[in-house]
Amino acid sequence: MLRRVAPPASGDEAAAAGSTTMPEWLETLLSTRFFLACGAHPASPRNECNMFCLDCPSPSPAFCYYCRSHRHQSHRVIQIRRSSYHDVVRVTEVDDVLDISGVQTYVINSAKVLFLNERPQPRGAGAAAGKAAASPYNCEICARALLDPFRFCSLGCKLVDTKTGGRVATVPAGEVANDDAAGGSKNVGGARPQGRRRKGIPQRAPFGS
Repeated sequence: MLRRVAPPASGDEAAAAGSTTMPEWLETLLSTRFFLACGAHPASPRNECNMFCLDCPSPSPAFCYYCRSHRHQSHRVIQIRRSSYHDVVRVTEVDDVLDISGVQTYVINSAKVLFLNERPQPRGAGAAAGKAAASPYNCEICARALLDPFRFCSLGCKLVDTKTGGRVATVPAGEVANDDAAGGSKNVGGARPQGRRRKGIPQRAPFGS
């Protein structure tokens, strides 16, 4: 079950979320594909590649439980998990090596986690879309609705903010819909709005004799 946790108690921490330089391995972590079968241990029961090494000098792909025992026994290794088909990492595994302030956190199976990358915004008329539309908080990078007053929805969005110095502008969620509802939409190039064309002059049915 996925549930929210309270935002950081100090507002100063959230304000300084993008001021710290991120480690070099973070971009590799965010671009790595996890949960594929390990080619070195195809017949083993725990062969899904859901581990990532922080100490290997060159970018290493994800590896499985058996690879960790053989090649990364003395290294710092984090385990990636899944929530709603998206990759997450436990806060306890990265909070001492990574500045995670300002990133929305959740609790899954009694453990606080962070999403690695941006997720699609809920759309339509479902419960998730309704909650997103009602949320007053949005990610500063992708405009995804947040549950609490955090700045980012994921580590990936915080990395974008750090690399750009906070100069990435986003369109607030629902802005286009609000403009349309208020009649503020504009025609491009003077084109007339396309409406339903009338097929012809209506004719009254003849009276019966």
